[in-house]
Amino acid sequence: MTNLTTHILDTSKGKPAEGMNIKLFKVVEGNLIKLADVFTNSDGRLDSNLLQNKNNLGVYEFHFFAGDYFDKEKVSLPKVKFLNEVIIRFGISDNEHYHVPLLISPYGYSTYRGS
Repeated sequence: MTNLTTHILDTSKGKPAEGMNIKLFKVVEGNLIKLADVFTNSDGRLDSNLLQNKNNLGVYEFHFFAGDYFDKEKVSLPKVKFLNEVIIRFGISDNEHYHVPLLISPYGYSTYRGS
């Protein structure tokens, strides 16, 4: 069974991004099907596995609500934020573990396939 995890680090503060809302969608024929609506814990991680099926091959999107997180953290930003909702579209091509971390600051982010 595929295991999908994420971990968010706030690189502007050098700490995990606690309390960030994340939505996970599967892309099916161009439509988004919501699979999860969760918040990160104190370590910037999720407390449960996001995928429950044995065959999870396909295309997915993580929607990270960074703007709401930075508001909660009282980061002074312009009314129109440079990064508000960060969307990462990725593919799952086998039944191995997929870890899709997010390194975030108010003006930049990066991701990669972790282990």
